[in-house]
Amino acid sequence: MWLKNVFMGLSQNQALNKLAQKYGFKLGAQSVVAGTDIPEMIESVKSLNAQGISATVDNLGEFVCEESEAIAAKKQILLVLEAIHEHDVDAHISLKPTQLGLDIDYEFCLNNLKEIVAKAHEYNIFINMDMEDYGHLQPSFDIFDTLAAQYDNIGTVIQAYFFDSVDLIQTYKDKRLRIVKGAYKESSDVAWQNKKQIDKNYLKLIEYHLLSGQFTSIGTHDHHIINHVKQFVEENNIPKDKFEFQMLYGFRKDMQLQLANEGYLFCTYVPFGNDWYGYFMRRLAERPQNLNLITKQVFNKKTNTALAIVAGALMLGKLVKRKKAK
Repeated sequence: MWLKNVFMGLSQNQALNKLAQKYGFKLGAQSVVAGTDIPEMIESVKSLNAQGISATVDNLGEFVCEESEAIAAKKQILLVLEAIHEHDVDAHISLKPTQLGLDIDYEFCLNNLKEIVAKAHEYNIFINMDMEDYGHLQPSFDIFDTLAAQYDNIGTVIQAYFFDSVDLIQTYKDKRLRIVKGAYKESSDVAWQNKKQIDKNYLKLIEYHLLSGQFTSIGTHDHHIINHVKQFVEENNIPKDKFEFQMLYGFRKDMQLQLANEGYLFCTYVPFGNDWYGYFMRRLAERPQNLNLITKQVFNKKTNTALAIVAGALMLGKLVKRKKAK
């Protein structure tokens, strides 16, 4: 738990976020981010497609508090849609309401999202609306409800650590859903804190939607969960075209390819852009073992040292504060 708190603290540090944007790709961020611009991202998606893997593309962005920033993000996502259409790659879009202005004004955000979903509908491209921390859930689901009533090319995410996730998955069983464990630091008033409880509920949600829902995207790097799902779908005669596994770009690449070669639908979550820092730190907070995966697979010594220094600095700062408090 302490390590999760460390990485969550890092993810919310705007000063480190700016520093990461400046130096991140010199330190190896390209291992977990598929380029800084659209052409680089498209080449990464083409490479995945050549291996039988589809992609969901995330235009990275954090701390959006100005309308101009949200509008710039909207324009960039529209350009991503144009690129996916033009290059005819197997990809769809994942986006966050906060990047499009949810913290600025509800109607402003809704209109930005509607413009994106409408253009995607024109090109027959799916839009996945990511869910964020608990404070943003209700307005995000309100926006989703409005858009889903008008368009059939939009789905969303259910996070297993929330107590009300079972109610949510029943409410949205007729929608295409990505099911994840959850990556934000949430209060014990609204979310489970224990890994065993979260894992148990996660499997419950997956099984329910596989049996009762529409298409299911299972977002996990946990091979225990994956093996459970493989056994469950075989025992219940669930066809392989009714679900897919999802993992993050740069994580467990051998397993991604193995699952695709076994005939399972596989989709890689492909983030791109300079604003990668908060995204990456939440992935480490969600599952600290990911740091081991990255260290073994993709990070060079220079990068690993840099991450250790940053994490160590934060922990040292906490220790200093505690001593002062005494």
